Amino acid sequence: MNAQPQLLTDYRKEFADFGDVTYLNVSYHGPLPLVSVRAAQEALEWKKLPYRIPDGVHFDLPDRVRAKLARVIGAQPEEVAITTGASAGAASVAAGIEWQPGDEVLVGQREFPLHFSTWLPYERAGKLRRRVISPAGRFITADDYVRAIGPRTRLVSASLVRFDDGARLDSMRVAEACHAVGAFLLLDASQCAGAMPMSVEELGADFVVGSGYKWLLGPYGVAFFWVSPAAGQRLVTGPLNFMALEGARNFSGLPAENQREVPGARRWDAAETANFTNLAALDASLDLVLAAGVETVARHNAELVGQIIARLPGSRCELSSPAERERRGPYVCIAGRDPSETPGLFEKLRANNVFVSLREGAIRIAPYLYNTPEQISRVMDLLSA
Repeated sequence: MNAQPQLLTDYRKEFADFGDVTYLNVSYHGPLPLVSVRAAQEALEWKKLPYRIPDGVHFDLPDRVRAKLARVIGAQPEEVAITTGASAGAASVAAGIEWQPGDEVLVGQREFPLHFSTWLPYERAGKLRRRVISPAGRFITADDYVRAIGPRTRLVSASLVRFDDGARLDSMRVAEACHAVGAFLLLDASQCAGAMPMSVEELGADFVVGSGYKWLLGPYGVAFFWVSPAAGQRLVTGPLNFMALEGARNFSGLPAENQREVPGARRWDAAETANFTNLAALDASLDLVLAAGVETVARHNAELVGQIIARLPGSRCELSSPAERERRGPYVCIAGRDPSETPGLFEKLRANNVFVSLREGAIRIAPYLYNTPEQISRVMDLLSA
């Protein structure tokens, strides 16, 4: 019997009362903490009565969020841009590279669609060739990418943790192979940032994008874009909002001459970066994530996922994620032993108020700090019956 997770804090009180619902779907949408709802409501009051908007909030609020995001991913604040979505960061990479004839972008088979949509217009314009990499085994690995990297490779676009099976990429090995031929590595960390300890230096990537509405518990429409200092020097700045100009903080005397963009990643910030309701909510959510500790989330989830794997009814279900803990992200995917039964199992859980995701023929189960071993036991009982 696996040891049961013991949390020193009851994090359920930080969220709305789910009633009889068992929510195991943070990989789809993380619930907004109550403190974040209050922060968003306060920000709406600013807009209702604009004379209440705090002085400096247009810069102070995004800079607070920038610093907290940097702590979550193990980066420096000046390396982090605040965007509206993971796709926005990837689009900045695509627009900022000076493509040469014959350049290739490598993408893994069945990757999340942003890894295809980002490059599609450039492929259609004849600026690059997108090459899809098939895994040698059941799950795509660093070896698959490394074998495919060659002299024409300009960039590898990959998820750090896959949305469809939870497989975790050994990104440093891919990065080393990319850098050996002068290529970039773009990582999407949407399915693990905030739930898995990380250091961007140890990831080896040149760019990391991530959404804010999943494991970071923020609202929809906020995200981050990390740019390594070395890669930033090689990336052309795309659309530039005026708040990324030096001197823009002084609204009473905005720069009219000798205009220069600020150094660091802030020049890739989304326009209207300090969108009050969204960013005030994310600011509060990040406080909760950091106070709880990413390590706490990772440990708690690993124990609950271990309970799922240990109790998985082998006669009816099979594991659709890597069995080894170090090769998985913060959640697990399962399927019916007969694939045709998977949708029925998903519907059975939903009918019993268990909310998970059905993705690419597998059921994705993503717990969080508010989930308990008792809830997992109930889910396994439903799957076994």
